[in-house]
Amino acid sequence: MPNPVATLAPEEAVQKLKYYQKGTFTVGNRLVAEAERSVQASRDRSNALTCGHRACQGCGEALGARYAIDAAMRATNNNLIAVNATGCLEVFTTPYPETSWQLPWLHSLFGNAAAVATGVAAAMRVKKRKEVRVIAQGGDGGTTDIGFQCLSGMFERNDDVLYICYDNEGYMNTGVQRSSATPPAARTATTPAVGAEPGNVFGTGKSVPKIAVAHGIPYVATATVADLHDLERKVTKAMGIRGARYIQINVPCPLGWGALSHDTIRLARLAVECGLYPIFEAEHGKVTEVRKIRRQVPVTDYLKPQRRFAHLFKAEHEDPRVARLQAICDANIADYGLVDAIAEEA
Repeated sequence: MPNPVATLAPEEAVQKLKYYQKGTFTVGNRLVAEAERSVQASRDRSNALTCGHRACQGCGEALGARYAIDAAMRATNNNLIAVNATGCLEVFTTPYPETSWQLPWLHSLFGNAAAVATGVAAAMRVKKRKEVRVIAQGGDGGTTDIGFQCLSGMFERNDDVLYICYDNEGYMNTGVQRSSATPPAARTATTPAVGAEPGNVFGTGKSVPKIAVAHGIPYVATATVADLHDLERKVTKAMGIRGARYIQINVPCPLGWGALSHDTIRLARLAVECGLYPIFEAEHGKVTEVRKIRRQVPVTDYLKPQRRFAHLFKAEHEDPRVARLQAICDANIADYGLVDAIAEEA
């Protein structure tokens, strides 16, 4: 008997699948139409960040970088140069004399990745190599703190660079010190869980995505390793735009956050679902798209699996700062419209 599927036209031969059958980003995705597959499900993937790196088990940054750079490689037909700030990603991928990178890759100082990438983009322009695109990347320490001046300059000049910040909310490579992306009340080496109000103080830090939007650059987005399809889509979109672009990816760090290595994706999802990490896109200074919260959860669901917040739940009564963190979530939900009014009533 002939196979009935084999006699159909290619577009008709694609098997109709249910969500649970294609939830994986590897084998399952190869059963759907090519346009719907993730970059990692393609046999043509570049594996720009390949095996042999020294990342911790469950490292969100390694996962986010692999998907982001492979998506950019596909979008540019492999005509890509990456500039990397000092930090976890640089250290665990390039232990001298080895490297896990499979593309032209430059290591800059902690604070000047944006400036170096600007220079590389200028060199490609002078050489009339318009097809070669440039990405700068770093952690939140090298982005929101040490590299902030160079990054703002890149935005202000509208240099043709995509800057990707892998936000693990602290200086994880140097011993888990506080950065300006560390959330309030979190325990770090420089904000220990001691004193009347242990952990990071409220009212500090900054939101670089909001600052990037204020620069009016062509494209700004936040993303998460909990939604890799969305991450790939945003990187692909960014590589189709000329000028300064910024994507910040939430990448949980099991070691620094004091979480189980298998909870990385779960924590990234909870950060979105409680409203603490809004996922949105902006173009030329205006927010254009937001990811709605599918199932809103209280912030405690996100905090409790992490030892960096354990001091908030030690006493018989819940620490009042938990309510302040919930208020931050509620403000984000209101500001970005993360929950539909109909869903809220239901």
